[in-house]
Amino acid sequence: MIRYTPHYLNKLEDLLRENNYVIRNERGNFKSGFCLLRDQRTIVVNKFATLEIRINALVEILRELATVETLTENTMKELGRITVQRDVSG
Repeated sequence: MIRYTPHYLNKLEDLLRENNYVIRNERGNFKSGFCLLRDQRTIVVNKFATLEIRINALVEILRELATVETLTENTMKELGRITVQRDVSG
């Protein structure tokens, strides 16, 4: 089961930083997502979203990134653990 805690959010953000992504917490009326902007890998998260929504958004971004690029071995290991946890609890 995914733990919806600030520590877990930080862990997900660290995994993304490990893969050279910049995390930006911005306010606005938008869904979280990622993009390439002038070769800078940026993920924008709505800072006013609930902790659960922010964590779920980062998990989905990680899953999508795993299909389009090579992530570090550590990130893939953690992503595998997250996927197993979601399948068991979901």
